[in-house]
Amino acid sequence: MAYWQRKSGPVETAASDMVADAPPLAAAETPPRHPRTKMMRQYDLVERVRAYNPEADEALLNRAYVYAMMVHGEQTRASGDPYFSHPLEVAGILTDLKLDDASIAAALLHDTIEDTVATREDIDRLFGEDIGALVEGLTKLAKLDLVSREAKQAENLRKLLLAIADDVRVLLIKLADRLHNMRTLEFVPPASRRRISEETLDIYAPLAGRMGMHEMREELENLAFRELNPDAFKVIYNRLVSIADRNRNLISQIESQLLASLAAHGIAARVSGRRKRSYSIWNKMERKSIGFEQLSDIFGFRVIVGTVEECYRALGVVHTTWPVVPGRFKDYISTPKQNEYRSLHTTVIGPGNQRVELQIRTEEMHQIAEYGIAAHSLYKDRVVSPTELLKRESSAYAWLRHTIEVLAEGSNPEEFLEHTKLELFHDQVFCFTPKGKLIALPRRANVIDFAYAVHTDIGNSAVGCKINGKFAPLVSELQNGDQVEIMTSRAQTAPPAAWESLAVTGKARAAIRRATRTAIRDQYAGLGRRIVERLFQRARMDYDDDSLKGALPRLARASVEDVLAAVGRGEIKASDVARAMYPDYKEERAAQPVAKTGESGWFGLKKSRAVKFRMPAASSDAAIPIRGINSDLPVRFAPNGGAVPGDRIVGIVTPGEGVTIYPIQSPALKDFEDEPQRWLDVRWDVDENTQQRFPARLSIQQVNEPGSLAQVAGVIAEHDGNIDNIQMSRKSPDFTELTVDVGVYDLKHLTAIIAQLRAKAIVARVERVNG
Repeated sequence: MAYWQRKSGPVETAASDMVADAPPLAAAETPPRHPRTKMMRQYDLVERVRAYNPEADEALLNRAYVYAMMVHGEQTRASGDPYFSHPLEVAGILTDLKLDDASIAAALLHDTIEDTVATREDIDRLFGEDIGALVEGLTKLAKLDLVSREAKQAENLRKLLLAIADDVRVLLIKLADRLHNMRTLEFVPPASRRRISEETLDIYAPLAGRMGMHEMREELENLAFRELNPDAFKVIYNRLVSIADRNRNLISQIESQLLASLAAHGIAARVSGRRKRSYSIWNKMERKSIGFEQLSDIFGFRVIVGTVEECYRALGVVHTTWPVVPGRFKDYISTPKQNEYRSLHTTVIGPGNQRVELQIRTEEMHQIAEYGIAAHSLYKDRVVSPTELLKRESSAYAWLRHTIEVLAEGSNPEEFLEHTKLELFHDQVFCFTPKGKLIALPRRANVIDFAYAVHTDIGNSAVGCKINGKFAPLVSELQNGDQVEIMTSRAQTAPPAAWESLAVTGKARAAIRRATRTAIRDQYAGLGRRIVERLFQRARMDYDDDSLKGALPRLARASVEDVLAAVGRGEIKASDVARAMYPDYKEERAAQPVAKTGESGWFGLKKSRAVKFRMPAASSDAAIPIRGINSDLPVRFAPNGGAVPGDRIVGIVTPGEGVTIYPIQSPALKDFEDEPQRWLDVRWDVDENTQQRFPARLSIQQVNEPGSLAQVAGVIAEHDGNIDNIQMSRKSPDFTELTVDVGVYDLKHLTAIIAQLRAKAIVARVERVNG
């Protein structure tokens, strides 16, 4: 049987081991039929566990073995092997990870509830609730295989991580289960093989990497790559084998020289060489857009020493023996990766001018680098649960806890999947706060991501930054070792919505989306409050939030803010709020607009109407003040003409969109004359000391000659107007029609621009468009 085993043999066999750990050449073309599995015998499994845990519960393991074999009975796999061979192989993989007795037993039983007559009650009764919970957690996950549809895949990933949060052993058993299924993938139908391989490459392999289980991650990646891109796998694999054959003597020479140099300085070390796997090579070629010949780190060497001090001494020996390749040194001992990986990385020019990549670490670091969270001796601490032990000992587990926190914040499934995949796939860059706190971020992360990693409030209020003491844009990409200082402002309570597309991390994007939604909700609530207060003022009734709280059940809303936001969005009428608070309230029906023009406060629509509707005076205190698009109200301006201070205006409530402001002469108001409940009394409330531009539209007919457009633009610019958009159409050989959207301060400013345009000889006609 092929198990995922530690490669810790003597140095003399390391070079041959590098070739032996790859699949045979024939496998790159057409994978051979998997031979019938010679199943591990009962006492073999017990001895495997006793080899690392002399106090193993043999009775428990024996009962689990016999029970699983009995209930699976005559079931077979697609390969023709007895089905029981699969859980037995999964248990074997876990013994190589040195997991506790309960994990081994749960691996043997993990398919019993799903595929046999066994029930959760049976497992609890025979093996205890701890093992029963593990088996049930794995059963739920088995019924929720990931599929290509984003929403369902996201929801299933949620459930996977929640199950892992309850007991991390669920993850270890699930990964071992997936590894054995990938090893026997050739018996699955082609369509299913591809789906399973995509799931493995998208979710399970990166998840293993995040938990620090690099050996398992690499094998899962390679098996999936072999299925998804067999041609590329074959080409790269054959090239790797050819290079290994040519460089066999060179590899032995490098190992010997390394050992001799270290021994001369009194450092006892173990050196082993390894070849990169096909997927790792292909991924680097794709990521950096380079050819195979440009790769310089196909072979790497691991130097295992006794202490941290010897790691740095060994580094000094290597750097004084061979020339160093600039920019290729990384110290993950002083700044470990988030998954606890610790090692020194360097690249030197070795014998034969061959680039040699070295990883220098202690034995403890090596165990964690290979097996991640599984390297913690879970079986040794029987006082607390393995999950609690990992929470205390494993910083890799912190990533999972952080991801669960994002899940609990209530983002929708697609956002959660986006966040998790970003966190899974990105390598890390390490930056520092001015106080020296280490912040780990994905590569290509920028200052916005850094700010949100420090604290959500810091991100929401960020207005500037310094990188290594120098001012820099917030979108600056961060590099390893950068010290970042974030400058904040109390005036900014919510980030610009555009930041969402600039942020890299899922945490930052989720926080920006949440802050944006909150800001919009607050705007709608503010608008709704003004609408409700205005109605109560007209009806001469008292309004306060405490009274509204008592009416919440009748309005089917959870809070006062929810009610007011619904009013602002047009989902609830203000009169319904009044009726819920005061059942005897009677709504005053608004009159319909009438066709009558030329009288202050009147405006004409359909001439067939005979009822008069009088707008309130512009200075009415009951009218809602409008300050512009940057106010605290969700306000828009008429899309086909805009409105400017000085215009008589009316507001139209559009459900879900807020208020649109129209000048009273706008013909578009005809569309709303049968919906008086949507009309709002509004007035301008513009701060003269804070100049703000408002939208207006001009229709200009100009002479068609060179330079005429420049003259029009020049007039607008000279009078401090801003052109937002221009559309041109040729109506005749002599004239061109321009539709110009301009930003102006008020009606007086707009009138001055129109007058100056009319004074130009090239302009035949100028009119303001009232859409």
